[in-house]
Amino acid sequence: MESVSLQFPVAVILLGGGLVAGFAGYPLLRPLLALYGFIGGVIVTPTFADQLDGWWFITATLAGGLAGAAVALAVYLATVALVGAGAAAFIVHLAVEGDPEIWLVVAASVLGALMALIARRYVVIIATAFVGGWTAMVGGLALSRDQAAMAATAGDVSGLFPLVPLEGQEVFAAGWLTLGLLGSVVQLLASRQVRGDD
Repeated sequence: MESVSLQFPVAVILLGGGLVAGFAGYPLLRPLLALYGFIGGVIVTPTFADQLDGWWFITATLAGGLAGAAVALAVYLATVALVGAGAAAFIVHLAVEGDPEIWLVVAASVLGALMALIARRYVVIIATAFVGGWTAMVGGLALSRDQAAMAATAGDVSGLFPLVPLEGQEVFAAGWLTLGLLGSVVQLLASRQVRGDD
């Protein structure tokens, strides 16, 4: 019964967090990644440096935090590359009838990864907008007592689009597409104003 009592706060957090990620994900992503990486490094470092005393321990802990921040930012770049590679492989599978040749999938994935790294600003904006839109839809539908969304607040996302066919999920898909597109436009316009592009 504990999960039932937590479904409302989880739904509110998913809705709010999804809206923030969907409409302001790009400017917040790298600072939050660096902060969480730093915190992770600070948490992990004492496990390896517990024999140090005083200033050596403090220095090691701060160095561990900086290393954690660097690792988090490196993982960010690797994730952008993986998103590009995955999208390219998906497009190849849609474009080719049957199973495509492995060399074609590998070549497209490498090209997609490189293109995603070159255009990472746009990749991150679109990714955070659509992931945030999906999360906000789950939270909003869970607040309206949708069974699949309520199951998602307990960790079971297997009943929601795109993990299930579109049939019966049209409202969810349309809301997700709308929030994703709106979030993308808002973030692109906001980042353009910050950069001063015209």
